[in-house]
Amino acid sequence: MSPAFLRLWGMPILLGILTAVGLVAALLGDGLWDAVSGVALGLPVLLGIWHSLRRQERVQDRRPGR
Repeated sequence: MSPAFLRLWGMPILLGILTAVGLVAALLGDGLWDAVSGVALGLPVLLGIWHSLRRQERVQDRRPGR
């Protein structure tokens, strides 16, 4: 795989794999599997929130008069 491909698709692929692991872990059982699914499903959500907040900060910094 080329570096350009990984730069563009690396994070979406990783988040998709994490989501799939979380969904499978939630279906498999209780106990430790619940913790695995919670982390695997929560991490993409937290990264999305972080990225959204980070983007808003950059947009506000570009506004004239700030």
